[in-house]
Amino acid sequence: MEESEKRVVVEGLDIPFWNLVWFMVKLALASIPALFIVYFIFGLLAMLFGGLFHMIMMPPPAGF
Repeated sequence: MEESEKRVVVEGLDIPFWNLVWFMVKLALASIPALFIVYFIFGLLAMLFGGLFHMIMMPPPAGF
């Protein structure tokens, strides 16, 4: 079986205005939990690298 190339051409979108508004509202609401997840991941990375750099840059103890 040979694969044939399939093409899709979008010439215009006919979306009613209020359906588009409702879609954008749902998209905005769905982004809130995603932002919490991204914030949590960046917080973990900041703690990891912050602790690592603090350990590297910390001066040695006085009696060392």
